[in-house]
Amino acid sequence: MNRLYPLKFKPIIKDKIWGGIRLKTLLNKSCKTDKAGESWEISGFPGNISRVKNGFLAGNSLEELVEVYMGDLVGDGVFEHFGTLFPLLIKFIDANDNLSVQVHPGDELALKQFGSYGKTEMWYVIEAEENAEIIVGFNQAIDREKYMQQLNNKSLLSILNVEKTRAGDVFFLPAGRIHAIGPGILLAEIQQTSDATLRIYDYERLDDKGEPRELHIEKALEAMDFRLADAYKTGYTKNPDTPNKLVSCQYFTTNYLELTRSISRDYNALDSFVIYMCIAGSFTVLYHDTEREPVTKGETVLLPAEIKNVQLIPDQGAKILEVYIEGLKATDRTEELLDSII
Repeated sequence: MNRLYPLKFKPIIKDKIWGGIRLKTLLNKSCKTDKAGESWEISGFPGNISRVKNGFLAGNSLEELVEVYMGDLVGDGVFEHFGTLFPLLIKFIDANDNLSVQVHPGDELALKQFGSYGKTEMWYVIEAEENAEIIVGFNQAIDREKYMQQLNNKSLLSILNVEKTRAGDVFFLPAGRIHAIGPGILLAEIQQTSDATLRIYDYERLDDKGEPRELHIEKALEAMDFRLADAYKTGYTKNPDTPNKLVSCQYFTTNYLELTRSISRDYNALDSFVIYMCIAGSFTVLYHDTEREPVTKGETVLLPAEIKNVQLIPDQGAKILEVYIEGLKATDRTEELLDSII
């Protein structure tokens, strides 16, 4: 039987009213329009399941692979926890206009509202135009009554926290935190496998049929976390040739790797797949001692859990987001959620 290897998937391109051309020009995606907003790099989301594009497994869906290889692909604990549902959705997003102001529900509320998992996510900003902005959280202490008053008075934006952003910025968005991406931003998004999105405000835009886009005011109210955070932008170190932790939560861990030389990664203590998102430069994954998989800017690779030792060899240099799941603990509630979703 052929051994598993680093897997690449055919990107699923999503045209959006706010999309642009950077997925094509900066990340080398095959986009048919100038409104490409999202590239779903690795997806197990129903109806949008990724298919392998490299090696002997080319053409197979991610769901099929998880069903056949189980823990060898995703990790024993991950498979026990999620079954054939791949637990993370990995995207690149190009915002050429304002995205809607929105919020995502947590697991239990998402099960009630959408019949799915909730949506905790994070953003890593790859490129940002001068004065680009991201909305995240509130800029003052707020409660339900004041929030609704501002919303009804069409002055919601005045109470939202706005962050000037540039390449390298990181934002963690736990379920319940209000947010929106502004124009001129290209970013990587790591999130739970869910499309549970509640739109609150959309700048009074019309869809391609001339109709206002749907808002979810009441459902969003159920999901909203009104607490004021001390900071909304995530600080982190940038030491070269070693993993720098960006975000670690129950749903995923993401590290930043800036390679100036070859490094070894030992995953023997990790019971999970590993994902590499190449956000700059290019590198090669050396695995099974002698086999190689080249990775260029804009490419995403899924390293199966059974591959425990690799070398990452940069060409002229590379910047990588390394993503995995750690410390997974099954709970009765999680099992109940999974049973309900499946």
